[in-house]
Amino acid sequence: MPQLAPHMTTVPASGIRRVFEIAAKLDDVDMLVVGEPDVPVARHISDAARRAWADDLTNYTPNGGIAPLREALVAKLARENDVHVDVEQVWVTVGGTQALHQTMGLLLAAGDEILVPDPGYTTFTMNAHMLDAVPVPYTLAPAARFVPDLAELENLVGERTRAIIVNSPSNPLGVVYDEETLRGLLDFARRHDLWVISDEVYEYFTYGPAHVSLASLDDDDRVFSVFSLSKTYAMTGVRVGYLVTPRGLADTMRTVQEAAISCVAEPDQHAALAAILGDHQPVADARDHYRRNLELATSLLDRRGIRYLEPTGAFYLWIDVGYATGGDVAAWAEGFLLSERVAVAPGSAFGRSGEGWIRVCLASSPEVITRGLSKLPAPATMDATAPAV
Repeated sequence: MPQLAPHMTTVPASGIRRVFEIAAKLDDVDMLVVGEPDVPVARHISDAARRAWADDLTNYTPNGGIAPLREALVAKLARENDVHVDVEQVWVTVGGTQALHQTMGLLLAAGDEILVPDPGYTTFTMNAHMLDAVPVPYTLAPAARFVPDLAELENLVGERTRAIIVNSPSNPLGVVYDEETLRGLLDFARRHDLWVISDEVYEYFTYGPAHVSLASLDDDDRVFSVFSLSKTYAMTGVRVGYLVTPRGLADTMRTVQEAAISCVAEPDQHAALAAILGDHQPVADARDHYRRNLELATSLLDRRGIRYLEPTGAFYLWIDVGYATGGDVAAWAEGFLLSERVAVAPGSAFGRSGEGWIRVCLASSPEVITRGLSKLPAPATMDATAPAV
């Protein structure tokens, strides 16, 4: 029997999806494992998709997307991100996931290295292995409030290092990097002539510090920016994102888009256009909903003496349960699911530095959050000074 390419055996499975798939076979599970908005898609967005189908707008589009959508994204980037680009730098993709994978495919040859955050989103590492490249984790540690350590990054750069992934607001941590941190990372990339991939999928969900787009600070065309409509507009199943590239890559992007997807489904693009141009009150309402859930969750954890990272973005809570997991949080999360019917994401799914932690999604009902977090085992010793990192 023919064999798959040898490097495919190095691609790790998703620890998040493993818990999710076990939970899907059980009854009465409180789902806090997957990053899925619990709010409905806004009516003006679904109406636009219905009109597109009714009007038979179901043909191929240009590889980069329909012109009105790309133009709307150019205007949005200038207005909200202080990123000034032309239409040929904006490419509509099948979610942020395809944008991320496509960018890594553009930049990495077999054996090349890419610096990835640890803890960091699972597909950063999975994509690198799928491309026969080498993910090199850089630590986001509690002692440094989960901000990259530039000294560690300097020690990790090698002859084959080609790029670094920066994720702010962060999944799974909810950390939002300030401008000083981002400028430090850009300076590091310049010193070593690295590409920068900036994952900004949670740009609209910050609680205090403003989101800063890395490309707004880039003065030598080394930043690729990944965006998605999935989380912002509760369109996870619609699969629309976009990639913003440095200048001069239009011909290459047309080629790779044609080879990978040809184009995003036309009705989905019209839904995306309505989302970008339409009323953003539903986005503000969702942000307020997630913030209230955050306050509910942290209050409950404080009362129980359970330590967590106080997030400033996204819609997750990073919780320290190392006192209960025996050094294997993945196995603990599966056991917790089976015994308590609560699904959470094991921190080790996001990298070695996540051992002993769990990620809880706050895009849920207050009742589910309260019930789920109330079932977490309490520390043996209550420490009122312990909770927030």
